[in-house]
Amino acid sequence: MHKIKRDDLVKVIAGKDRDKQGKVLHVDTKNNRVVVEGVNMITKHVKPGAGNPQGGIVQKEAALDISNVMLVVDGKATRVGFEVKDGKKVRVAKATGKVID
Repeated sequence: MHKIKRDDLVKVIAGKDRDKQGKVLHVDTKNNRVVVEGVNMITKHVKPGAGNPQGGIVQKEAALDISNVMLVVDGKATRVGFEVKDGKKVRVAKATGKVID
């Protein structure tokens, strides 16, 4: 179980997109990277193909390190911990003690 999951709302705490918020689109647990919607945009040159017959230059999100994002709970960036409740391991917001899942 990881502290950041897909569809979580996160805030970027470091880098060129600091203080931006977005939804997590993809989590790469092996390399500790996340892709956040609308954050860390890159320009990519795409060849024409079935999905994009025109080709050209597109903007897309690039992965950033998972340590550069924090989970947003009740509008604030929050540390995440784990506790065992009712025999299940659950994510808990450190500041409020609120169960996230």
